[in-house]
Amino acid sequence: MKTKDKVHVELGDRSYDISIGEKMPIGTTLATERGLKALIISDSNVDPVYGKECESALEASGFITSRAVVPAGEASKDLKTVGLLYEQAIASGLDRSSVIVALGGGVVGDLAGFVAATFLRGVRLIQVPTSLLAMVDSSVGGKTGVNLPQGKNLVGAFYQPVEVVADMNRLGSLPEREYRSGLAEVIKYGVIWDAGLFRALEENVAGLICRDLEFLKAAVARCCEIKAEIVGMDEKES
Repeated sequence: MKTKDKVHVELGDRSYDISIGEKMPIGTTLATERGLKALIISDSNVDPVYGKECESALEASGFITSRAVVPAGEASKDLKTVGLLYEQAIASGLDRSSVIVALGGGVVGDLAGFVAATFLRGVRLIQVPTSLLAMVDSSVGGKTGVNLPQGKNLVGAFYQPVEVVADMNRLGSLPEREYRSGLAEVIKYGVIWDAGLFRALEENVAGLICRDLEFLKAAVARCCEIKAEIVGMDEKES
């Protein structure tokens, strides 16, 4: 597999790039608009580890930052939490030019994405996935949503980010269960879409087990290419 630093998602005037690597800058798409306000939404597991790092990266790109932290887990993906995040966005002085940054796994990506899609009728969104599953699936394609008591993802929107930043360094500290969940999704891409990817995974089991970042970078890039192709053909995956 070829290693790529960027994968393009083609959606006309809503197109964006997925940056894949290590120690990646954040917010480069909007770096010319210095002084923008950015609200980083993360959870109680991710923020203590990566919150300050993300904040520093955004400030280096010229953003004025604030952070909002929700309890980790699916229970935070509800309208009550959305309301609290709206209040945080108002308190942080966000306006229509501002940016919401989703720093975390799938739950945070869905939640922050929905807040970005609906606050002030839509502010820009940057996805910074910290789990393997989020890197290859939920951060790409624009699906956002929250749960109701009657079921999962019953309220949501299709809302594309302006940028996705997948930093391989974050995979080193991922709990084994979460890492294996992401690997299952990577393998699924190989089984359904790309026999070459599946062969590469079979031939590099040791690299997968030891979390070889160079091999994972190539695997993530290939999965993102496939997801970008799917989204480009059918944005709502109907």
